[in-house]
Amino acid sequence: MNKLRCIAVDDESLARKLLEENIRQIPFLELVATCKNAFEAMEVLQREPVDLMFLDIQMPGMLGTKFLASLRTKPMVIFVTAYSNYAVESYDLDVIDYLMKPVSQERFTKAAFKALDVFQKNQPVAAAAPAPAVPVAAEPGPAHFFVNVEYSLVKIIFDEITHIEGMKDYVKIFLTTARKPVLTKSTLKAMEEKLPAGKFLRVHKSYIVNVQRIDSIRNHQAGIGDHEIPVSESNMEELLKALGHSK
Repeated sequence: MNKLRCIAVDDESLARKLLEENIRQIPFLELVATCKNAFEAMEVLQREPVDLMFLDIQMPGMLGTKFLASLRTKPMVIFVTAYSNYAVESYDLDVIDYLMKPVSQERFTKAAFKALDVFQKNQPVAAAAPAPAVPVAAEPGPAHFFVNVEYSLVKIIFDEITHIEGMKDYVKIFLTTARKPVLTKSTLKAMEEKLPAGKFLRVHKSYIVNVQRIDSIRNHQAGIGDHEIPVSESNMEELLKALGHSK
């Protein structure tokens, strides 16, 4: 996952320290600099690529709103302020979020995820590369992915997954390394897109299994440890093929 390069701008040293601590708690944020006013921030923006700016509003010399409006090229911005009377103006400036001090880590993390979502949606789609004249071995894909669990990113290693159960807008990810499943807001379809092809198979409208973790198949159920996973009739043939057997 590419990190968002960010700066924190606030005239109060304690506020800058709190922003810095909050930023360091989030794996996909990289703190480039902290600034005590708009002029320092302007210097940083001129010499460093910045994706996201956490910006105070009431600062000596220039208000954060005026500073943002003056920028020709703007990074994404999250206002962090003790004043609510700039909220309407902030919408006109198209900011990602408007945080009121004191800011909890949970609220801060939620705003950061908003920025990440906007950043990912705005990434250009790379053009397909021409086929190489000489065959090149494909690089192995990632061995893991991250899911959001209670405003934290949790690393999920593919090989440790036994199966995944869907429950409306949430999924349970069962792991060999944990007694309890990991619960995250997602759909089984979104999970399918993250999982490596060939190793995982959707066997039921509510279940995905790690084919290599299956111990037995009996009465349209896949046994994985102490769990019996239902297998729909339409998916049985594909599952048997994945296991190297014909129906």
